[in-house]
Amino acid sequence: ALREQKDEDELALIIRAARIAETALEKAIGEFRVGMTELEITGVLERALRDAGSEGFPFPTIVASGERSALPHARSSERAVQHGDFLLIDFGAVAGGYCADVTRTFVVGKATDEQREIHGIVREANERASRTIRAGMRGRDADAVARGYIEDRGFGNAFGHSLGHGIGIEVHEAPRLARTAEASIPPHAVVTIEPGIYRPGWGGVRIEDDVFLEDAGSRVLTAFSRDLIEIG
Repeated sequence: ALREQKDEDELALIIRAARIAETALEKAIGEFRVGMTELEITGVLERALRDAGSEGFPFPTIVASGERSALPHARSSERAVQHGDFLLIDFGAVAGGYCADVTRTFVVGKATDEQREIHGIVREANERASRTIRAGMRGRDADAVARGYIEDRGFGNAFGHSLGHGIGIEVHEAPRLARTAEASIPPHAVVTIEPGIYRPGWGGVRIEDDVFLEDAGSRVLTAFSRDLIEIG
């Protein structure tokens, strides 16, 4: 419980880790190509993370393409990336012992209207939650902000995990932002906001940001574009 609230020095280190993660992703996406395997893309990104100054990897990098992007906790595999695939990348960086946790979902080649629709719903759910959650809210009420929007758009059954979690020395800390979380979110917590829609056999989208809960509101710490970027 003592680790839920971050002081200024801790916050600065989380922000530094976020900048490292974003610098690495910006560099790495220019090297992603059709035909590369998920494991090869993982290697490119993890090398870029080290080059940008990350002390390590807070969890195994997730690169999931095509229908495998519908697996929320996929492990990078030998599947080769193809034109038209979603490419979901969930990764982190470490600075001064503190973690950042970021997810972005791209399309390899030209996105379809359906892909744009699903990505747009997840992006809006992310933005609504990021600007709405406040210290003092119950974790379940924070989760409901994004979940309610996704449900209203007809995809409630496709969002199967919780909205987010605390982040700090470990990548998963208290507080929890979940349907079953009754505890209040304390001030000065840093939490992830990571709604998703996953459709087996088709693919999935997740957009994850790290958010600091200030005394008077929330501040998004991760700045990498949330637009649907077409790569390759």
